[in-house]
Amino acid sequence: MFDFIIIGGGIVGMSTAWQLKKTYPDSKMLLLEKESGPARHQTGHNSGVIHAGVYYTPGSLKAKFCLAGNLATKAFCREHDIPFDECGKLLVATNALEMERMKALWDRSEANGLERYWLNADELKEREPNITGMGGIFVPSSGIVDYKQVTAAMGREFERLGGEIRYNAEVTGLTEEASRVVVQTTQGEFQGKFLVSCSGLMADRVVRMLGLEPAFKICPFRGEYYLLKPEHNRIVNHLIYPIPDPNMPFLGVHLTRMIDGTVTVGPNAVLAFKREGYNKRDISLKDTLEMLTYPGILKVLMKNLKPGLTEMKNSLNKAGYLELVRKYCPSLTVDDLTPYPAGIRAQAVSKDGKLVDDFLFVNTKRTLNVCNAPSPAATSAIPIGGYIVDKIKEQVELPSAVA
Repeated sequence: MFDFIIIGGGIVGMSTAWQLKKTYPDSKMLLLEKESGPARHQTGHNSGVIHAGVYYTPGSLKAKFCLAGNLATKAFCREHDIPFDECGKLLVATNALEMERMKALWDRSEANGLERYWLNADELKEREPNITGMGGIFVPSSGIVDYKQVTAAMGREFERLGGEIRYNAEVTGLTEEASRVVVQTTQGEFQGKFLVSCSGLMADRVVRMLGLEPAFKICPFRGEYYLLKPEHNRIVNHLIYPIPDPNMPFLGVHLTRMIDGTVTVGPNAVLAFKREGYNKRDISLKDTLEMLTYPGILKVLMKNLKPGLTEMKNSLNKAGYLELVRKYCPSLTVDDLTPYPAGIRAQAVSKDGKLVDDFLFVNTKRTLNVCNAPSPAATSAIPIGGYIVDKIKEQVELPSAVA
């Protein structure tokens, strides 16, 4: 019998497990991950940005977690000798409408407590000779890191403190009883006094395993990237982001300096027909039927039909994708874009057809379930884990209560 069982070896699950073990050092803990190692899905397929918190609604969990997570991630990396680059981010406006939107972001970033600088066109060109725009916002605290390394280090800390990790252990069933939670896996049955699930793309299915009907459905969006040819590794000095359309849920195609010195272009956002479908041809009949029979997802698709079709067209047509980047980096050509692995974003959608914009948790007497952990979840993983531990403390009064 374990005191705590954690489901999910992504960065949120691993951060939670590590901090839970620090909080309850004498408790017996098990982390279950269905893959053969950590960070194999959302964590290991993102752009690696350490976000500053420019975009998020002031006072939201997103904004609070991101600001704290930016500092905590860098501190963790320093402590564990994980390379990161605090290269800063430039948000670039290319027309009058974007300049107006940039003013709103300027005000929002102030409300979120960020250091930032307003750049005119000449100042922008001085910082970024290959970038064209009417103006920009420079945010120096943004950076880049390999979140797979961060997650692996958290896992090592969890094990060093006495926690146990089981890889290749997919959860197939859950039963919550009066005094325990029974977890069925492909490696057998485990029992725990308290369960924490951080299951990302499978969050709604885990909730359903507990006998609950979730008030949301996970909708997977594939973010496709390209890698610039090596001769363009020094094309930018910072992370380059467009000014996002506030009516769209994603930030747009950006240029990202990666920690290995390369530069990626992306992501777009296209509907994926398989929850872990990283390739265009990946299709799951079960996943597709679940999506297309859920009223909330159908409402989202109809509401965003035109931009959704544009995203799909650009996914199939590299030239259309390129035009999104050439707005602010006109020197790039189609031949400069080379293949790069895609990622999948787990987006919770409510029954009434709204994209859940903030973190979402579903709790029972003996479980806490992270059901929506949107970007910037990787940046925010340490404060998210701390928040989860605080919530568990409210249900588990003293270490002796789970000893």
